Amino acid sequence: MKFEAYQYIRPEMELFVSDFRSLMDAFAKAESFQEQVDFFDKINRLRNSFLTMYNLAFIRHSINSKDEFYENENRFFDEHSPIYDEQNSRFYRLLLDSPFREKLEQKYGKQLFNLAEMSLRTFSKEIMKDLVKENQLATEYMKIKALAQLDVDGKTYNLSNITALEESADRNIRKKAADTKWGFYAEHREEMEQIYDDLVGVRTQIAKKLGFENYTELGYLRMNRSDYDQEMVAKFRDAVQKYIVPIASQLYEKQKKRLGQDELKYYDLSFSFPSGNPKPTGTPEEIIGATSKMYKELSAETDEFFQFMVEGDLLDVVAKDGKSTGGYCTFVPNYGAPFIFSNFNGTSGDIVVMTHEAGHAFQVYSSRNTPLPEYQWPTYEAAEIHSMSMEFFTFPWMNLFFGKDSKKFEFAHLISAITFIPYGVAVDEFQHIVYNNPQLTPAERNQAWLDLQKKYLPHFDHAGNAFLEAGGFWQRQSHIFRSPFYYIDYALAQICAFQFWKRDIKDHGSAWSDYVNLCKAGGSLSFLGLVELAGLKSPFDESVLKDVAEHVGDYLAGIDDSGF
Repeated sequence: MKFEAYQYIRPEMELFVSDFRSLMDAFAKAESFQEQVDFFDKINRLRNSFLTMYNLAFIRHSINSKDEFYENENRFFDEHSPIYDEQNSRFYRLLLDSPFREKLEQKYGKQLFNLAEMSLRTFSKEIMKDLVKENQLATEYMKIKALAQLDVDGKTYNLSNITALEESADRNIRKKAADTKWGFYAEHREEMEQIYDDLVGVRTQIAKKLGFENYTELGYLRMNRSDYDQEMVAKFRDAVQKYIVPIASQLYEKQKKRLGQDELKYYDLSFSFPSGNPKPTGTPEEIIGATSKMYKELSAETDEFFQFMVEGDLLDVVAKDGKSTGGYCTFVPNYGAPFIFSNFNGTSGDIVVMTHEAGHAFQVYSSRNTPLPEYQWPTYEAAEIHSMSMEFFTFPWMNLFFGKDSKKFEFAHLISAITFIPYGVAVDEFQHIVYNNPQLTPAERNQAWLDLQKKYLPHFDHAGNAFLEAGGFWQRQSHIFRSPFYYIDYALAQICAFQFWKRDIKDHGSAWSDYVNLCKAGGSLSFLGLVELAGLKSPFDESVLKDVAEHVGDYLAGIDDSGF
Protein backbone atom coordinates (compact mmCIF):
# COMPACT_ATOMS: atom_id res chain seq x y z
CA MET A 1 0.00 0.00 0.00
CA LYS A 2 1.19 3.51 -0.84
CA PHE A 3 1.44 6.10 1.92
CA GLU A 4 -1.13 8.22 0.13
CA ALA A 5 -3.70 5.48 0.71
CA TYR A 6 -3.07 5.25 4.47
CA GLN A 7 -6.44 6.11 5.94
CA TYR A 8 -6.66 8.97 8.41
CA ILE A 9 -9.67 9.16 10.71
CA ARG A 10 -9.72 11.65 13.56
CA PRO A 11 -10.03 9.74 16.84
CA GLU A 12 -13.35 10.21 18.65
CA MET A 13 -11.91 11.03 22.03
CA GLU A 14 -15.01 10.12 24.07
CA LEU A 15 -15.12 6.71 22.42
CA PHE A 16 -11.34 6.30 22.76
CA VAL A 17 -11.47 7.08 26.48
CA SER A 18 -14.48 4.81 26.98
CA ASP A 19 -12.80 1.90 25.18
CA PHE A 20 -9.50 2.44 27.00
CA ARG A 21 -11.23 2.52 30.40
CA SER A 22 -13.23 -0.63 29.65
CA LEU A 23 -10.09 -2.48 28.69
CA MET A 24 -8.26 -1.21 31.75
CA ASP A 25 -11.11 -2.38 33.99
CA ALA A 26 -10.93 -5.80 32.39
CA PHE A 27 -7.13 -5.83 32.72
CA ALA A 28 -7.40 -4.99 36.43
CA LYS A 29 -10.03 -7.68 37.05
CA ALA A 30 -8.23 -10.40 35.10
CA GLU A 31 -8.02 -13.58 37.16
CA SER A 32 -5.01 -15.08 35.39
CA PHE A 33 -1.74 -13.98 33.85
CA GLN A 34 -2.82 -15.08 30.37
CA GLU A 35 -6.12 -13.23 30.65
CA GLN A 36 -4.25 -10.08 31.59
CA VAL A 37 -1.88 -10.54 28.65
CA ASP A 38 -4.88 -10.84 26.32
CA PHE A 39 -6.32 -7.53 27.54
CA PHE A 40 -2.86 -5.96 27.38
CA ASP A 41 -2.73 -6.91 23.68
CA LYS A 42 -6.08 -5.18 23.11
CA ILE A 43 -4.86 -2.08 24.95
CA ASN A 44 -1.77 -2.02 22.75
CA ARG A 45 -3.89 -2.21 19.61
CA LEU A 46 -5.97 0.72 20.84
CA ARG A 47 -2.89 2.78 21.70
CA ASN A 48 -1.23 1.98 18.37
CA SER A 49 -4.36 3.07 16.50
CA PHE A 50 -4.32 6.44 18.25
CA LEU A 51 -0.59 6.85 17.54
CA THR A 52 -1.18 5.91 13.90
CA MET A 53 -3.61 8.79 13.44
CA TYR A 54 -1.40 11.17 15.38
CA ASN A 55 1.57 10.41 13.14
CA LEU A 56 -0.40 10.57 9.91
CA ALA A 57 -1.65 14.04 10.85
CA PHE A 58 1.84 15.12 11.92
CA ILE A 59 3.51 13.89 8.72
CA ARG A 60 0.95 15.38 6.36
CA HIS A 61 0.95 18.69 8.21
CA SER A 62 4.75 18.93 8.13
CA ILE A 63 4.80 18.13 4.40
CA ASN A 64 2.48 21.07 3.75
CA SER A 65 1.85 23.45 6.63
CA LYS A 66 -0.54 25.37 4.35
CA ASP A 67 -2.96 22.44 4.14
CA GLU A 68 -5.88 23.69 6.24
CA PHE A 69 -7.31 20.22 6.91
CA TYR A 70 -4.11 18.82 8.42
CA GLU A 71 -3.33 22.08 10.17
CA ASN A 72 -6.64 21.62 11.99
CA GLU A 73 -5.87 17.95 12.66
CA ASN A 74 -2.43 18.85 14.01
CA ARG A 75 -4.15 21.41 16.26
CA PHE A 76 -6.59 18.70 17.37
CA PHE A 77 -3.71 16.53 18.58
CA ASP A 78 -1.99 19.49 20.25
CA GLU A 79 -5.17 19.94 22.25
CA HIS A 80 -6.17 16.30 22.83
CA SER A 81 -2.93 14.31 23.17
CA PRO A 82 -2.87 15.11 26.93
CA ILE A 83 -6.07 13.04 27.17
CA TYR A 84 -4.13 10.11 25.71
CA ASP A 85 -1.38 10.79 28.26
CA GLU A 86 -3.93 10.77 31.07
CA GLN A 87 -5.34 7.37 30.10
CA ASN A 88 -1.88 5.96 29.49
CA SER A 89 -0.84 7.13 32.95
CA ARG A 90 -3.83 5.32 34.50
CA PHE A 91 -2.83 2.16 32.65
CA TYR A 92 0.78 2.40 33.84
CA ARG A 93 -0.45 2.47 37.45
CA LEU A 94 -2.48 -0.71 36.85
CA LEU A 95 0.51 -2.34 35.15
CA LEU A 96 2.83 -1.55 38.06
CA ASP A 97 0.27 -2.78 40.60
CA SER A 98 -0.58 -5.97 38.71
CA PRO A 99 -0.64 -9.13 40.85
CA PHE A 100 1.06 -10.81 37.87
CA ARG A 101 3.81 -8.21 37.62
CA GLU A 102 6.65 -10.69 38.03
CA LYS A 103 5.41 -12.79 35.09
CA LEU A 104 4.71 -9.64 33.04
CA GLU A 105 8.30 -8.52 33.64
CA GLN A 106 9.56 -11.90 32.50
CA LYS A 107 7.48 -11.66 29.32
CA TYR A 108 8.03 -8.01 28.41
CA GLY A 109 11.26 -7.10 30.22
CA LYS A 110 11.90 -4.66 33.06
CA GLN A 111 12.37 -1.65 30.78
CA LEU A 112 8.60 -1.39 30.27
CA PHE A 113 8.18 -1.02 34.01
CA ASN A 114 11.04 1.47 34.27
CA LEU A 115 9.31 3.58 31.61
CA ALA A 116 5.97 3.26 33.36
CA GLU A 117 7.41 4.39 36.70
CA MET A 118 9.09 7.41 35.12
CA SER A 119 5.95 8.30 33.19
CA LEU A 120 3.83 8.34 36.33
CA ARG A 121 6.13 10.94 37.82
CA THR A 122 5.68 13.20 34.76
CA PHE A 123 1.89 13.39 34.62
CA SER A 124 -1.16 14.41 36.62
CA LYS A 125 -4.60 15.62 35.59
CA GLU A 126 -3.71 19.00 37.02
CA ILE A 127 -1.26 19.75 34.19
CA MET A 128 -3.43 18.87 31.19
CA LYS A 129 -4.20 22.47 30.20
CA ASP A 130 -0.50 23.29 30.58
CA LEU A 131 0.41 20.43 28.23
CA VAL A 132 -1.99 21.78 25.62
CA LYS A 133 -0.39 25.21 25.89
CA GLU A 134 3.10 23.68 25.60
CA ASN A 135 2.09 21.83 22.43
CA GLN A 136 0.56 24.94 20.90
CA LEU A 137 3.61 27.10 21.59
CA ALA A 138 6.00 24.58 20.04
CA THR A 139 3.76 24.32 16.96
CA GLU A 140 3.69 28.12 16.68
CA TYR A 141 7.50 28.25 16.56
CA MET A 142 7.68 25.54 13.90
CA LYS A 143 5.08 27.27 11.75
CA ILE A 144 7.05 30.54 11.76
CA LYS A 145 10.04 28.66 10.35
CA ALA A 146 8.02 26.59 7.87
CA LEU A 147 6.55 29.73 6.28
CA ALA A 148 9.87 31.59 5.94
CA GLN A 149 10.34 33.35 2.58
CA LEU A 150 13.94 34.47 2.03
CA ASP A 151 14.78 36.66 -0.94
CA VAL A 152 18.31 36.53 -2.38
CA ASP A 153 18.95 38.31 -5.68
CA GLY A 154 15.33 38.10 -6.72
CA LYS A 155 14.91 34.38 -5.95
CA THR A 156 12.88 33.07 -3.04
CA TYR A 157 14.26 30.42 -0.69
CA ASN A 158 13.14 28.78 2.53
CA LEU A 159 15.24 27.89 5.58
CA SER A 160 16.07 24.50 4.07
CA ASN A 161 17.15 25.25 0.51
CA ILE A 162 19.04 28.47 1.29
CA THR A 163 21.74 26.17 2.70
CA ALA A 164 23.06 25.58 -0.82
CA LEU A 165 23.90 29.29 -1.11
CA GLU A 166 25.60 29.23 2.28
CA GLU A 167 28.01 26.65 0.82
CA SER A 168 28.75 28.65 -2.34
CA ALA A 169 32.36 28.99 -3.45
CA ASP A 170 31.65 32.72 -3.83
CA ARG A 171 32.26 34.30 -0.43
CA ASN A 172 29.97 37.24 -1.22
CA ILE A 173 27.09 34.89 -1.97
CA ARG A 174 27.75 32.97 1.24
CA LYS A 175 27.61 36.17 3.25
CA LYS A 176 24.49 37.40 1.50
CA ALA A 177 22.71 34.09 2.10
CA ALA A 178 23.78 33.88 5.73
CA ASP A 179 22.79 37.47 6.39
CA THR A 180 19.40 36.90 4.77
CA LYS A 181 18.80 33.86 6.94
CA TRP A 182 19.90 35.56 10.13
CA GLY A 183 17.92 38.60 9.07
CA PHE A 184 14.81 36.41 9.12
CA TYR A 185 15.59 35.31 12.66
CA ALA A 186 16.30 38.91 13.67
CA GLU A 187 12.96 39.96 12.21
CA HIS A 188 11.19 37.31 14.30
CA ARG A 189 13.49 37.59 17.33
CA GLU A 190 10.98 39.12 19.73
CA GLU A 191 8.30 36.69 18.63
CA MET A 192 10.55 33.66 19.12
CA GLU A 193 11.91 34.95 22.42
CA GLN A 194 8.36 35.42 23.67
CA ILE A 195 7.40 31.90 22.58
CA TYR A 196 10.42 30.51 24.38
CA ASP A 197 9.78 32.63 27.45
CA ASP A 198 6.24 31.25 27.54
CA LEU A 199 7.53 27.70 27.04
CA VAL A 200 10.00 28.04 29.93
CA GLY A 201 7.19 29.46 32.04
CA VAL A 202 4.67 26.74 31.32
CA ARG A 203 7.25 23.94 31.69
CA THR A 204 8.38 25.37 35.03
CA GLN A 205 4.75 25.57 36.11
CA ILE A 206 4.21 21.93 35.10
CA ALA A 207 7.28 20.89 37.10
CA LYS A 208 6.15 22.71 40.24
CA LYS A 209 2.64 21.25 40.02
CA LEU A 210 4.25 17.80 39.89
CA GLY A 211 6.40 18.55 42.95
CA PHE A 212 9.75 19.29 41.30
CA GLU A 213 11.96 22.24 42.23
CA ASN A 214 12.37 23.17 38.57
CA TYR A 215 11.87 21.68 35.14
CA THR A 216 15.34 20.11 34.79
CA GLU A 217 14.69 16.94 36.79
CA LEU A 218 11.29 16.56 35.15
CA GLY A 219 12.90 17.08 31.74
CA TYR A 220 15.23 14.13 32.34
CA LEU A 221 12.27 11.93 33.31
CA ARG A 222 10.31 13.00 30.23
CA MET A 223 13.32 11.93 28.18
CA ASN A 224 13.14 8.51 29.91
CA ARG A 225 16.66 8.69 31.30
CA SER A 226 16.85 5.88 33.83
CA ASP A 227 20.55 5.07 34.05
CA TYR A 228 22.34 8.43 34.06
CA ASP A 229 21.81 11.80 35.69
CA GLN A 230 22.71 15.50 35.49
CA GLU A 231 26.05 14.99 37.22
CA MET A 232 27.14 12.38 34.67
CA VAL A 233 26.09 14.64 31.81
CA ALA A 234 28.01 17.57 33.33
CA LYS A 235 31.15 15.41 33.53
CA PHE A 236 30.64 14.38 29.92
CA ARG A 237 30.48 18.05 28.90
CA ASP A 238 33.68 18.70 30.83
CA ALA A 239 35.40 15.84 29.01
CA VAL A 240 34.24 17.25 25.66
CA GLN A 241 35.74 20.61 26.56
CA LYS A 242 38.97 18.89 27.60
CA TYR A 243 39.46 16.47 24.71
CA ILE A 244 37.32 17.50 21.75
CA VAL A 245 37.24 21.30 21.74
CA PRO A 246 41.05 21.45 21.12
CA ILE A 247 40.71 19.01 18.18
CA ALA A 248 37.83 21.02 16.76
CA SER A 249 39.89 24.21 17.02
CA GLN A 250 42.77 22.54 15.16
CA LEU A 251 40.39 21.41 12.42
CA TYR A 252 39.03 24.94 11.97
CA GLU A 253 42.61 26.23 11.74
CA LYS A 254 43.25 23.61 9.06
CA GLN A 255 40.11 24.74 7.21
CA LYS A 256 41.27 28.36 7.36
CA LYS A 257 44.60 27.41 5.79
CA ARG A 258 42.89 25.34 3.09
CA LEU A 259 40.76 28.31 2.15
CA GLY A 260 43.72 30.71 2.30
CA GLN A 261 41.89 33.12 4.61
CA ASP A 262 43.18 35.05 7.58
CA GLU A 263 39.95 34.51 9.50
CA LEU A 264 36.89 32.27 9.35
CA LYS A 265 33.71 34.29 9.67
CA TYR A 266 30.27 32.91 10.52
CA TYR A 267 29.48 32.71 6.81
CA ASP A 268 32.64 30.69 6.06
CA LEU A 269 32.10 27.80 8.45
CA SER A 270 29.96 25.75 6.06
CA PHE A 271 32.48 26.07 3.22
CA SER A 272 35.27 23.53 3.63
CA PHE A 273 37.38 23.31 0.45
CA PRO A 274 38.73 25.82 -2.08
CA SER A 275 37.58 23.48 -4.85
CA GLY A 276 34.08 23.56 -3.40
CA ASN A 277 32.19 21.32 -1.02
CA PRO A 278 31.34 17.83 -2.26
CA LYS A 279 27.88 17.79 -3.83
CA PRO A 280 25.76 14.78 -4.68
CA THR A 281 25.06 14.22 -8.34
CA GLY A 282 21.69 13.35 -9.83
CA THR A 283 18.06 14.21 -9.31
CA PRO A 284 16.25 13.31 -6.09
CA GLU A 285 14.84 10.27 -7.91
CA GLU A 286 18.35 9.21 -8.95
CA ILE A 287 19.59 9.67 -5.39
CA ILE A 288 16.81 7.40 -4.12
CA GLY A 289 17.79 4.89 -6.81
CA ALA A 290 21.43 4.99 -5.71
CA THR A 291 20.33 4.58 -2.10
CA SER A 292 18.37 1.46 -3.10
CA LYS A 293 21.50 0.03 -4.75
CA MET A 294 23.56 0.86 -1.66
CA TYR A 295 21.19 -0.89 0.72
CA LYS A 296 20.84 -3.89 -1.59
CA GLU A 297 24.60 -4.38 -1.45
CA LEU A 298 25.01 -3.59 2.25
CA SER A 299 22.86 -6.47 3.53
CA ALA A 300 19.75 -8.54 2.92
CA GLU A 301 18.09 -6.79 5.87
CA THR A 302 18.66 -3.28 4.53
CA ASP A 303 17.63 -4.33 1.02
CA GLU A 304 14.26 -5.62 2.25
CA PHE A 305 13.78 -2.53 4.41
CA PHE A 306 14.53 0.07 1.75
CA GLN A 307 12.46 -1.64 -0.93
CA PHE A 308 9.55 -1.47 1.50
CA MET A 309 10.17 2.27 1.91
CA VAL A 310 10.39 2.96 -1.82
CA GLU A 311 7.44 0.79 -2.83
CA GLY A 312 5.27 2.42 -0.18
CA ASP A 313 6.26 6.03 -1.06
CA LEU A 314 7.44 6.39 2.52
CA LEU A 315 9.95 9.14 1.77
CA ASP A 316 9.29 12.85 1.24
CA VAL A 317 12.69 14.39 0.58
CA VAL A 318 12.39 17.46 -1.66
CA ALA A 319 12.33 20.96 -0.14
CA LYS A 320 9.27 22.94 -1.14
CA ASP A 321 7.22 25.96 -0.18
CA GLY A 322 5.27 25.52 3.06
CA LYS A 323 7.15 22.39 4.08
CA SER A 324 8.56 22.20 7.61
CA THR A 325 12.31 22.52 7.97
CA GLY A 326 14.78 19.80 8.91
CA GLY A 327 14.50 16.05 8.72
CA TYR A 328 12.96 13.32 10.81
CA CYS A 329 11.82 9.72 10.83
CA THR A 330 8.60 8.65 12.46
CA PHE A 331 6.56 5.46 12.53
CA VAL A 332 2.97 4.61 11.58
CA PRO A 333 2.22 1.59 13.81
CA ASN A 334 -0.89 0.10 12.19
CA TYR A 335 0.92 -0.09 8.85
CA GLY A 336 4.27 -1.18 10.33
CA ALA A 337 5.74 1.67 8.33
CA PRO A 338 8.59 4.08 9.04
CA PHE A 339 8.41 7.44 7.26
CA ILE A 340 11.44 9.53 6.25
CA PHE A 341 11.05 13.30 5.93
CA SER A 342 13.85 15.61 4.72
CA ASN A 343 14.53 18.68 2.60
CA PHE A 344 17.00 18.05 -0.23
CA ASN A 345 18.83 21.24 -1.17
CA GLY A 346 21.64 20.04 -3.43
CA THR A 347 24.30 19.83 -0.72
CA SER A 348 26.09 16.88 0.87
CA GLY A 349 23.62 17.27 3.71
CA ASP A 350 21.07 15.54 1.50
CA ILE A 351 23.02 12.29 1.76
CA VAL A 352 23.86 12.77 5.44
CA VAL A 353 20.20 13.30 6.32
CA MET A 354 19.12 10.40 4.11
CA THR A 355 21.50 7.92 5.73
CA HIS A 356 20.84 9.37 9.19
CA GLU A 357 17.06 9.07 8.94
CA ALA A 358 17.41 5.70 7.21
CA GLY A 359 19.28 4.53 10.32
CA HIS A 360 16.25 5.47 12.42
CA ALA A 361 13.90 3.92 9.89
CA PHE A 362 15.88 0.67 9.67
CA GLN A 363 15.82 0.38 13.46
CA VAL A 364 12.07 0.84 13.82
CA TYR A 365 11.46 -1.41 10.80
CA SER A 366 13.59 -4.06 12.53
CA SER A 367 11.53 -3.83 15.73
CA ARG A 368 8.17 -3.04 14.10
CA ASN A 369 6.56 -6.31 15.13
CA THR A 370 6.68 -5.61 18.84
CA PRO A 371 3.14 -5.02 20.11
CA LEU A 372 4.40 -2.52 22.69
CA PRO A 373 4.47 1.15 21.64
CA GLU A 374 7.15 1.59 24.32
CA TYR A 375 9.53 -0.79 22.51
CA GLN A 376 9.08 0.37 18.92
CA TRP A 377 11.71 3.03 19.59
CA PRO A 378 14.48 3.13 22.17
CA THR A 379 15.09 6.23 24.27
CA TYR A 380 16.36 9.20 22.28
CA GLU A 381 20.09 8.94 22.87
CA ALA A 382 20.06 5.24 22.02
CA ALA A 383 18.02 5.95 18.87
CA GLU A 384 20.67 8.36 17.66
CA ILE A 385 23.27 5.55 17.75
CA HIS A 386 21.37 3.85 14.94
CA SER A 387 21.22 6.98 12.80
CA MET A 388 24.76 8.24 13.31
CA SER A 389 26.29 4.80 12.92
CA MET A 390 24.42 4.25 9.66
CA GLU A 391 26.14 7.37 8.32
CA PHE A 392 29.47 5.59 8.82
CA PHE A 393 28.42 2.08 7.73
CA THR A 394 27.46 3.50 4.33
CA PHE A 395 30.85 5.17 3.66
CA PRO A 396 31.93 2.45 1.15
CA TRP A 397 29.03 3.46 -1.14
CA MET A 398 29.57 7.21 -1.15
CA ASN A 399 30.99 6.99 -4.68
CA LEU A 400 27.41 6.36 -5.84
CA PHE A 401 26.54 9.89 -4.75
CA PHE A 402 29.79 11.85 -4.99
CA GLY A 403 31.87 10.06 -7.62
CA LYS A 404 35.49 11.20 -7.47
CA ASP A 405 34.67 13.41 -4.49
CA SER A 406 33.65 10.50 -2.26
CA LYS A 407 36.86 10.64 -0.19
CA LYS A 408 36.47 14.38 0.15
CA PHE A 409 32.97 13.79 1.46
CA GLU A 410 34.13 11.19 3.99
CA PHE A 411 36.85 13.54 5.22
CA ALA A 412 34.38 16.42 5.52
CA HIS A 413 31.78 14.28 7.23
CA LEU A 414 34.20 12.98 9.85
CA ILE A 415 35.20 16.58 10.56
CA SER A 416 31.57 17.58 10.82
CA ALA A 417 30.83 14.68 13.19
CA ILE A 418 33.65 15.50 15.61
CA THR A 419 33.19 19.29 15.50
CA PHE A 420 29.45 18.91 16.11
CA ILE A 421 29.98 17.48 19.59
CA PRO A 422 31.04 20.80 21.23
CA TYR A 423 27.97 22.46 19.75
CA GLY A 424 25.80 19.62 21.05
CA VAL A 425 27.03 20.05 24.62
CA ALA A 426 26.70 23.85 24.36
CA VAL A 427 23.00 23.44 23.50
CA ASP A 428 22.63 21.03 26.42
CA GLU A 429 24.32 23.28 28.97
CA PHE A 430 22.28 26.23 27.70
CA GLN A 431 19.09 24.35 28.55
CA HIS A 432 20.35 23.45 32.01
CA ILE A 433 21.09 27.12 32.65
CA VAL A 434 17.66 28.20 31.38
CA TYR A 435 15.57 25.69 33.31
CA ASN A 436 17.63 25.93 36.50
CA ASN A 437 17.13 29.72 36.30
CA PRO A 438 13.67 30.22 34.76
CA GLN A 439 13.56 33.84 35.88
CA LEU A 440 16.25 34.83 33.34
CA THR A 441 15.20 37.48 30.84
CA PRO A 442 15.57 36.90 27.10
CA ALA A 443 18.64 39.15 27.11
CA GLU A 444 20.20 37.15 29.96
CA ARG A 445 19.56 33.91 28.11
CA ASN A 446 21.23 35.32 25.04
CA GLN A 447 24.23 36.31 27.13
CA ALA A 448 24.39 32.81 28.57
CA TRP A 449 24.58 31.50 25.00
CA LEU A 450 27.42 33.89 24.17
CA ASP A 451 29.34 32.67 27.24
CA LEU A 452 28.87 29.06 26.14
CA GLN A 453 30.10 29.88 22.64
CA LYS A 454 33.35 31.16 24.13
CA LYS A 455 33.64 27.95 26.17
CA TYR A 456 32.84 25.35 23.52
CA LEU A 457 32.93 27.19 20.17
CA PRO A 458 35.85 29.62 20.46
CA HIS A 459 36.27 29.69 16.67
CA PHE A 460 32.88 31.34 16.10
CA ASP A 461 33.33 34.86 14.69
CA HIS A 462 30.16 36.98 14.52
CA ALA A 463 31.94 39.43 12.23
CA GLY A 464 29.68 42.29 13.23
CA ASN A 465 26.34 40.55 12.57
CA ALA A 466 24.08 42.30 15.07
CA PHE A 467 21.74 39.35 15.67
CA LEU A 468 24.60 36.95 16.35
CA GLU A 469 26.48 39.53 18.43
CA ALA A 470 23.36 39.73 20.60
CA GLY A 471 23.46 35.96 21.24
CA GLY A 472 20.56 34.86 19.07
CA PHE A 473 22.20 31.88 17.33
CA TRP A 474 20.43 29.33 19.57
CA GLN A 475 17.00 30.39 18.28
CA ARG A 476 17.54 28.37 15.09
CA GLN A 477 17.65 25.10 17.05
CA SER A 478 14.19 23.56 16.95
CA HIS A 479 14.97 21.00 19.66
CA ILE A 480 15.36 23.78 22.23
CA PHE A 481 11.76 24.79 21.65
CA ARG A 482 10.09 21.46 20.88
CA SER A 483 12.02 18.83 22.85
CA PRO A 484 13.77 20.24 25.92
CA PHE A 485 16.99 18.43 26.87
CA TYR A 486 16.94 16.47 23.61
CA TYR A 487 20.37 17.36 22.30
CA ILE A 488 23.05 15.85 24.51
CA ASP A 489 21.64 12.65 23.01
CA TYR A 490 23.38 13.40 19.71
CA ALA A 491 26.72 13.96 21.40
CA LEU A 492 26.49 10.77 23.46
CA ALA A 493 25.40 8.79 20.41
CA GLN A 494 28.20 10.24 18.29
CA ILE A 495 30.79 8.80 20.67
CA CYS A 496 29.08 5.40 20.27
CA ALA A 497 28.86 5.78 16.48
CA PHE A 498 32.58 6.55 16.28
CA GLN A 499 33.18 3.24 18.08
CA PHE A 500 31.13 1.44 15.42
CA TRP A 501 33.10 3.28 12.70
CA LYS A 502 36.41 2.15 14.21
CA ARG A 503 35.17 -1.43 14.56
CA ASP A 504 33.71 -1.45 11.04
CA ILE A 505 37.11 -0.65 9.54
CA LYS A 506 38.70 -3.59 11.38
CA ASP A 507 35.92 -6.18 11.15
CA HIS A 508 32.79 -5.22 9.21
CA GLY A 509 31.00 -8.53 9.82
CA SER A 510 31.20 -8.32 13.60
CA ALA A 511 30.35 -4.61 13.75
CA TRP A 512 27.38 -4.97 11.40
CA SER A 513 26.03 -8.01 13.24
CA ASP A 514 26.07 -6.09 16.53
CA TYR A 515 24.41 -3.11 14.84
CA VAL A 516 21.57 -5.24 13.45
CA ASN A 517 21.04 -6.84 16.87
CA LEU A 518 20.92 -3.39 18.39
CA CYS A 519 18.25 -2.33 15.90
CA LYS A 520 16.16 -5.44 16.52
CA ALA A 521 16.22 -4.77 20.27
CA GLY A 522 14.23 -1.58 19.76
CA GLY A 523 13.51 0.04 23.10
CA SER A 524 13.55 -3.12 25.19
CA LEU A 525 16.55 -1.94 27.24
CA SER A 526 17.74 1.33 28.74
CA PHE A 527 20.41 3.42 27.03
CA LEU A 528 23.43 1.88 28.74
CA GLY A 529 21.85 -1.56 28.45
CA LEU A 530 21.63 -1.14 24.68
CA VAL A 531 25.20 0.19 24.55
CA GLU A 532 26.39 -2.98 26.28
CA LEU A 533 24.24 -5.18 24.03
CA ALA A 534 25.92 -3.63 20.98
CA GLY A 535 29.40 -4.37 22.29
CA LEU A 536 30.12 -0.66 22.81
CA LYS A 537 31.61 1.18 25.77
CA SER A 538 29.81 3.82 27.78
CA PRO A 539 30.38 7.38 26.53
CA PHE A 540 30.28 8.50 30.17
CA ASP A 541 33.64 6.79 30.69
CA GLU A 542 36.12 9.64 30.25
CA SER A 543 38.78 7.24 28.96
CA VAL A 544 36.41 6.16 26.16
CA LEU A 545 35.78 9.75 25.10
CA LYS A 546 39.52 10.46 25.27
CA ASP A 547 40.29 7.39 23.14
CA VAL A 548 37.66 8.30 20.54
CA ALA A 549 38.83 11.90 20.35
CA GLU A 550 42.47 10.88 19.91
CA HIS A 551 41.67 8.22 17.32
CA VAL A 552 39.52 10.52 15.20
CA GLY A 553 41.99 13.38 15.60
CA ASP A 554 44.94 11.22 14.55
CA TYR A 555 43.00 9.75 11.63
CA LEU A 556 42.08 13.17 10.28
CA ALA A 557 45.56 14.57 10.88
CA GLY A 558 46.95 11.73 8.76
CA ILE A 559 44.89 12.71 5.71
CA ASP A 560 46.52 14.92 3.12
CA ASP A 561 43.80 17.45 2.38
CA SER A 562 45.87 19.48 -0.10
CA GLY A 563 44.20 17.68 -3.00
CA PHE A 564 40.72 18.57 -1.77
